[in-house]
Amino acid sequence: MLLRMSTLFLRTLRDDPADAEVPSHRLLARGGYIRRAAPGGFTWLPLGFRVFRNVERIVREEMDAMGAQEVHFPALLPREPYEATNRWTEYGPNLFRLQDRRGNDFLLGPTHEEMFTLLVKDLYGSYKDLPVSLYQIQTKYRDEARPRAGLFRGREFTMKDSYSFDVDDAGLDRSYAAHRAAYIKIFDRLGLDYVIVSAMSGAMGGSKSEEFLHPTSIGEDTFVRSPGGYAANVEAVSTVVPEPVPFDGLPEAHVEDTPDTPTIETLVAVAQEMFPDAGYTAAATLKNVVVTLVHPDGSREPLVIGLPGDREVDAKRLEAQVAPAEVEAFTDFAGNPALVKGYIGPQVLGAESESKIRYLVDPRVVPGTRWITGANEPGKHVFDLVAGRDFTWDGVIEAAEVLAGDPAPDGSGPLELARGVEMGHIFQLGRKYAEALDLKVLDENGKLVTVTMGSYGIGVSRAVAAIAESTHDELGLVWPRSVAPADVHLVATGKDAAVFEAAEALAAELVGAGLTVLFDDRPKVSPGVKFKDAELLGMPTIVTVGRGLAEGVIEIRDRRSGEREEVPVAEAGARVLAAVRG
Repeated sequence: MLLRMSTLFLRTLRDDPADAEVPSHRLLARGGYIRRAAPGGFTWLPLGFRVFRNVERIVREEMDAMGAQEVHFPALLPREPYEATNRWTEYGPNLFRLQDRRGNDFLLGPTHEEMFTLLVKDLYGSYKDLPVSLYQIQTKYRDEARPRAGLFRGREFTMKDSYSFDVDDAGLDRSYAAHRAAYIKIFDRLGLDYVIVSAMSGAMGGSKSEEFLHPTSIGEDTFVRSPGGYAANVEAVSTVVPEPVPFDGLPEAHVEDTPDTPTIETLVAVAQEMFPDAGYTAAATLKNVVVTLVHPDGSREPLVIGLPGDREVDAKRLEAQVAPAEVEAFTDFAGNPALVKGYIGPQVLGAESESKIRYLVDPRVVPGTRWITGANEPGKHVFDLVAGRDFTWDGVIEAAEVLAGDPAPDGSGPLELARGVEMGHIFQLGRKYAEALDLKVLDENGKLVTVTMGSYGIGVSRAVAAIAESTHDELGLVWPRSVAPADVHLVATGKDAAVFEAAEALAAELVGAGLTVLFDDRPKVSPGVKFKDAELLGMPTIVTVGRGLAEGVIEIRDRRSGEREEVPVAEAGARVLAAVRG
């Protein structure tokens, strides 16, 4: 295929768009790959859509190779299936809801578990029909509160979502493994660096869950890894729990005056001054953080989280633990007089207390541990308050931040923290959706059994951004050959008709050999502008027909390495083909 820049629907920009926050967004917009249509929504222009379709092609080829079959659902979906699984409510404000002219409720699909489940229920009824894996590549919609980072976090995006259906858990294990292997092949072919980490299923539900994260400093996800190979999304990290401590011989709790100590830092300073030999640090304090949970039905609940004072509450870990409720800052101290701001202690907390305020603690708060914490009076703290002896709790919650150097839960060494972008997520859903929607088949004994499911997603549009983010340089985009919109960027420079004739002949030869050529045949554009555009647009091979033609040579350059060579005109076609085909 020949793409002529003289007629291509393309305008490159010299300046970065004002709303572009990350390199991929800046370069994709400047290179004429995408244009912003609305907050969180983008139009794909011809070059961008070619990259998108190449990513889509790789995903489709590997899904087909593993035996999955492609279907395609509408994006506009009825309310009833999502009501049956309670996700019409659980998705909260992230769901785009609308009504037709008759007042019937619909939604723009954020994900399609319900529809896949009902499709299989409609057509299959026997164990002989299973296993089956179905997938689609479809536009999804989520009403993000703050769309950002271009294609990384939008309100409208494209995903490949697939679902496996098996009679039993052993079958689900096999389907999960097959999808996992296919994902590895997909991301390898896309040329993306990735880490497979343990994860939480979130609103999807289910048990076993892994994410494919692309490590990048702009990533919104934090993950951890250890020297011994442990890797997990920070939301899924479990704390190494200390052993309980016997109560025998522990000192009695005592309340001390600690004026002007509403923060952990001020409290530790006073404690060290009062008891210089005790070696008090922030880790000896019990911080009690109050948040408001907003449940899907709109009800609001204060929740207090107790954790060591040397750690903060990690918002994402907390949100993952309390989902589908949402978390808001707590402000209603006047309506909850038991909570003394800055001096909250666990003695007045818990479902069985007079306050009725639920109290959850960090796993490090085990029976026998001693703490400095609020005495529920301004300017007072209690020392040597012993967990399990002097106070109790309603449950344990993994909401504290994970710190570099924390031990890995599997004993494989200290954790290091990194950031990444989620590119794929695979879940063992189990029977959650099959039970809610009554998906059953007859087993080999003629007994009805509930089908078990897996769910597997890949961000197709997000992958375009991730590749752009990971391969660009200071000059522009640098596409891997597997997804580049063209194999070769052919540049004709100068005003000499012979240059354009030679470039036309070379373009015809390369297209005839099966390559896609982006041909800069613009007659009145300066060489400098053409070269800048070639760098910005990022085809893997750049061929220049220009001044060297008078000496019988053409320049071939590798965009990634920058290596250049001049080759005789007669050999140019063969040399370009060799460079492209490796």
